[in-house]
Amino acid sequence: MLTLEVMRICGCLEPWGSTTMSAVQACEIPPHALLRRYLDGGGFADCYAIDVAGTVTQAAFVEAFYTSGLFKIERWILKVLAASPSTDAQARQLAAGELTEFAAWTVESQTPAQLLLADVSGRTRSWLMASPTASPSAAPRTRLHFGSAVVPRRAAPGEAPSLGWLFSSLLGFHRLYSRLLLRAASRRVRPG
Repeated sequence: MLTLEVMRICGCLEPWGSTTMSAVQACEIPPHALLRRYLDGGGFADCYAIDVAGTVTQAAFVEAFYTSGLFKIERWILKVLAASPSTDAQARQLAAGELTEFAAWTVESQTPAQLLLADVSGRTRSWLMASPTASPSAAPRTRLHFGSAVVPRRAAPGEAPSLGWLFSSLLGFHRLYSRLLLRAASRRVRPG
């Protein structure tokens, strides 16, 4: 029951109480995505997407993502355990392209439609992209993408690169958490 309560608070449940995780789909990383460079080299990369009504700007998506209730829990953990505080105002600045550091991340690359962040260890990447989608109706829609990458540890000479046991053991949680984060952000975006 605690998990359902956390999901409700974070905006990941519909009012009637059923999960809407089916709206968030695992998908291929788009060919032009900044995250795509991490598909090769023994690392891990994934991508999730959800379509929302209206035209949503990249800045609105980034702000909604990093100010969602669920992500605020992660921000609080980073503040307490990693001495990496962040604010909603900084999330807005990041979204506007005015910051190169946010909590435990630095901007690796940013375009008008994409944001790629690297964590302080250099081992993980987070990627966001908002893009218009073709819709059979006249109403505009936007596809919101969220992806992650894990760079393998440097191997000793003669050893294969490895993601490590910790990442492997947390992969199931990562997949669920990624879907929850994207769903929470999709509920907060405001079409422009």
